[in-house]
Amino acid sequence: MIEQIDKDLLALAKQSDEDLKDIYAHIDEVCLHTSDRILSAFIENNVSYSDFADINGYGNYDEGRNKLEKIFATVLGTEDSLVRPQIMSGTNALYLTFSALLKPGDTMISLTGKPYDSLQEMIGLTGDSTQSLKACGVKYEQIDLVNNEFDEDRIVERLRKNDVKLVEIQRSRGYSSRASLMLAKIEHVIQKIREVNKDVIIMVDNCYGELVEEREPGHVGADVVVGSLMKNLGGGVAATGGYVAGRKDLINMVADRLTAPGVGKELGANFNQNNAFFKGIFMAPNAVRGALKTQVFAAYMLEKLGYKNVSPKWNEPRTDIIQTVELGTKENLVRFTQGIQETSPVDSYVKVLPAPMPGYPFDEVMACGAFTQGSTIELSADAPVVEPYTLYMQGGLSLEYGKISILTALSKLKEDRLNALDSLVGSVPDTMTLEQAKDERAENL
Repeated sequence: MIEQIDKDLLALAKQSDEDLKDIYAHIDEVCLHTSDRILSAFIENNVSYSDFADINGYGNYDEGRNKLEKIFATVLGTEDSLVRPQIMSGTNALYLTFSALLKPGDTMISLTGKPYDSLQEMIGLTGDSTQSLKACGVKYEQIDLVNNEFDEDRIVERLRKNDVKLVEIQRSRGYSSRASLMLAKIEHVIQKIREVNKDVIIMVDNCYGELVEEREPGHVGADVVVGSLMKNLGGGVAATGGYVAGRKDLINMVADRLTAPGVGKELGANFNQNNAFFKGIFMAPNAVRGALKTQVFAAYMLEKLGYKNVSPKWNEPRTDIIQTVELGTKENLVRFTQGIQETSPVDSYVKVLPAPMPGYPFDEVMACGAFTQGSTIELSADAPVVEPYTLYMQGGLSLEYGKISILTALSKLKEDRLNALDSLVGSVPDTMTLEQAKDERAENL
């Protein structure tokens, strides 16, 4: 496959190894730190082979599940956690948490503006579901970011009224143009909130951000932290599942919502997933390292090739495993996504085309040739098919596989562009060479 990659792109990729070595070294340091925290949690909780046993039926007396949830709590900097295969996605984990902690008449505020697309129907901003938060009597407000900063004055002023039950912070950008939020910013706004309101529940949507920095939102004061095991903390091993971590009293409320009051955390068959969940979080630091290096490499290549609005830039700090780039046209968007799919280990023969997707308001393109359906710790690329045709890439279990996929996708774009130039040049004026005419056309494309 490497022999099919454009030679100029291969040369640029080789140069990237030198230019990115300090960034890669920093990623390695964070990986070592988070690996130490996870290994220490395994040893502290006396994980045994017997903890991987399949506990079916009601799921009573699952010691492995109990140890796993203690490990997640330690890793995420919280008192307790709920880690279950019954939680099927990050969106499911968020809805479960919201519906457990918010009652009719309660008010929640998003402190990061309009939430991710798939959350909008859940809240009741779109659609007509009878089970949305708004349909169930929960009041929703939002305070937009200002130049990618929390609007602290508005937040403080609003929370002084002491009538807000929960505030939610979306760490990652979702399908928006804003940057994802570094933990230092989240820590600062949490401190500001606590100065004026001791009781409001501070919840962080941690999807895509776990183990990217040395600390987690639980370490900086978040009451509840929510995420999916098909992203970072599943390590590319977990085949399903999600987590909710936080204060013990709040986790008990979420557990009651998942099972039943009086049952709480005590029940829940593990569907023979304990081994995968333990192995997943054990391998997660390495998986996140691979994803980060892959996306740093992608940003480097895209910037050097002149693509617009590459975010984060290759040398900017990161707090999640997402990379975006503006591709300018529907054709470029589809072709790049097809290139990622064609170099995936699974379903490489599938032709990516725009199509409707449940929970999203626009047609989507999605490349995800993953071992776990929908896994975004494995290399994937998706986008709403709307201007300015911004692609969202995430994941990548190893830099080597990521390089091959990204270089192949870029080669396809370059090939398409050259073919387009050939067809556009047509007749060349006598005063121009063929190459000069192509250069002129390229500037106009």
